[in-house]
Amino acid sequence: MKFTLDWLRQHLDFDASLEQVAETLTQIGLEVEEVEDRGATFAPFRVAYVESAERHPDADRLQVLKVKTADSNELVQVVCGAPNARAGMKGIFAPSGTYIPGLDVTLKKSKIRGVESNGMMVSEKEMCLSDEHNGIIEVDDALEIGTPMAEVFGLSDPIIDIAITPNRADCACVRGIARDLAAAGLGSLKPLEIQKIAGTYESPVKVEIHDENCNMFLGRYIKNVKNGPSPKWLQDRLKAVGLRPISALVDITNLMTLDVNRPLHVYDADKLNGNIHVRAAKGGETLDALNDKSYTLMEGQVVICDENNVLGLGGIVGGVETGCTEETTNVFLECAVFNPERNARTGRDLQVDSDARYRFDRGIDGAFSFDGIEMATQIILDLCGGEVSEVVQAGSAPDITKEITMNFNHPKKLIGIEVSPERQEEIFVSLGFEVISKTAEDITVKSPSWRHDMAIPQDLVEEVARIHGYDNLPVLSVVKPSLTESAESVILQRTRLSRAALASQGYNECVTYSFMRDDRAAMFGSNDNGQLKLVNPISSEWNQMRPSILANLIEAAKSNVDRSFANVALFEVGPIYKSSKPDGQEMVATGLRQGQMSDKHWSSNEAAREVDIYDVKADVMALLETLGAPTANLRVQRNAPEYYHPGRSATLSLGKNVIAVFGEIHPEITEHFDVKGPLVGFEVFLKQLPPQKKKSTTRPVLNLNPLQPVTRDFAFIVDQNVEADEIVKAAVTADKKLITDTNIFDVYQGKGIDDGKKSIAITVTLQPQDQTLTDQDLEAVSKKIIDAVSAKTQATLRA
Repeated sequence: MKFTLDWLRQHLDFDASLEQVAETLTQIGLEVEEVEDRGATFAPFRVAYVESAERHPDADRLQVLKVKTADSNELVQVVCGAPNARAGMKGIFAPSGTYIPGLDVTLKKSKIRGVESNGMMVSEKEMCLSDEHNGIIEVDDALEIGTPMAEVFGLSDPIIDIAITPNRADCACVRGIARDLAAAGLGSLKPLEIQKIAGTYESPVKVEIHDENCNMFLGRYIKNVKNGPSPKWLQDRLKAVGLRPISALVDITNLMTLDVNRPLHVYDADKLNGNIHVRAAKGGETLDALNDKSYTLMEGQVVICDENNVLGLGGIVGGVETGCTEETTNVFLECAVFNPERNARTGRDLQVDSDARYRFDRGIDGAFSFDGIEMATQIILDLCGGEVSEVVQAGSAPDITKEITMNFNHPKKLIGIEVSPERQEEIFVSLGFEVISKTAEDITVKSPSWRHDMAIPQDLVEEVARIHGYDNLPVLSVVKPSLTESAESVILQRTRLSRAALASQGYNECVTYSFMRDDRAAMFGSNDNGQLKLVNPISSEWNQMRPSILANLIEAAKSNVDRSFANVALFEVGPIYKSSKPDGQEMVATGLRQGQMSDKHWSSNEAAREVDIYDVKADVMALLETLGAPTANLRVQRNAPEYYHPGRSATLSLGKNVIAVFGEIHPEITEHFDVKGPLVGFEVFLKQLPPQKKKSTTRPVLNLNPLQPVTRDFAFIVDQNVEADEIVKAAVTADKKLITDTNIFDVYQGKGIDDGKKSIAITVTLQPQDQTLTDQDLEAVSKKIIDAVSAKTQATLRA
């Protein structure tokens, strides 16, 4: 909400400075966002007289001006290119060292085509007054040299911009702000001088209400008006707060909105067909609105109509068809009250924002409508003339006032401030509350018709605290206990570490919706029988909670590829939803790779290769290492979900607990999404990870074994269904003291191997501890390894 200091003086008699006003506003809960003192901003710019103007010796379109200013006894030389610059004119001069807002430059003494120039004569565009830039500003010859530009253009009045909370609709006008300041002791509130204007004839336009969402409609016919530009004071007032003056009639309605929070509308009465009707839209009707947009109306929205057409959206925006122009001579003035909930719903549905809607959404003072129409009528008569009819009325204003009882001790109990009962009563009265009754312990007041936010005693306590001043609230010294343990939960810690780990592996993070289409949810394992289907989805494309993040990442990858980002690595750490039960939500770190592992580059000796299952397996293992999972004890199994490729995927588990899934995405999935493969992904279930053992902050002693490690290779013939991981784990158990590492280096099926069999070759690393291993030691360990693998997998040593 913007207003000027002079505008505030129309309602409040005060002597306080601009700084005191701004400080008091914030203290009473009307937070000041900005104070713009345009008088100070434009202080360097003053009226100057052009003594002479001669053609520039080296430029046909430039002139050398001799300018007389109030700050210099000598004429100032200025090089100017404006076509209207001439001797004998008065304009606005900017001396050297002045910042020019429209050019975003600071002037300095310079030479233009060899001629010295000191300062400049400015245009309206350079001063951000308008878009006019074809010439310099010309001012009235009667103005004295040195007159500040701010005075010439009415810019000396400071602008204050305050933040209005949704509950304080009464302060969306200058009158409401003045009322609060007066209650806080900064000046006294001036009474509104409103006289009832007697109509001289019966209105030819009548009003009927056919929808309960319009509570009351007051109207008045005014004939023989003269519509034209509004006076300078009104234009300056509207321009100061960012509104464009249009015509006197329209400017008056804007003035009433901002001045006393009474939105109005004026119709060109000669364009009306019969009487005014307020009804619900039929659905499919259209409106060409005054905001230069057209709307197709929905059934139930409140519309203002005549006998034939829709004229406007009640409480939101009027229509072009009956808008006032300079040719308008007869008008019908509307002063209505609309239901806030219906008004807000209509505005949201049609995406219409207006000053009227802002106020009707939050609730206006319905009781003031009678004074408001009289006040507006008087201003129209003063500025446009005319003859007025009697006021026509349909409906009645709702009574939103409430009687509330508050104990005088409540402010001390609830917020710790001591305010005397006399001062509390004084605050209520100054804010417009009516005292119904009072005892030594409590007070009963009736809220004013402009306060929709008053309902319970705590609301009254807030009013006492506001006007008493938030800066007067006691400061409580709170000693925060030291935290002996981390305030971060285990899941939050794993989430944070997962994001960092995956980003370090070259992945880009995504944040997607927690929804997806129900048909795709079924492809990714949703078996909830509709339990997780949304009743009110934001879109038909997002009507079910996601059972996996992979689908969202696949869509994101496709979008990247469609935009020529061929090699994709995306991840998201977020929730998935398996059921509607309390434990049906799980936090999962999900990743997806597509394309090639690296871009082509001249310095690379290796040809670019496509991503495969082993790339995401490496990513998963690196992530699990970061999260402190016992990766050496993980078991690899072929039981990945059906949306993975059955022969190119696996799970990692500890016992029966599956903690990760990885592999190539099933070809049917990639075909459904119209994505070219290969696509490889993984899911790490953060909740399933075992608790991480607390590690000592002391680093272990570095132990470098002086003995050389020994490697031995073994090749085993096993049934083709035996997992290679079973051989590795069996080999490790043969001698946990000596065996430090086991790796698979070959898997073979073909010539020399029986059908249904395969050869798996492993390398075992042995690390001597106390002495070098002898041949007998190596033979003994080798036999243990062979026996362990044979016992576990029924393998035989390959010849």
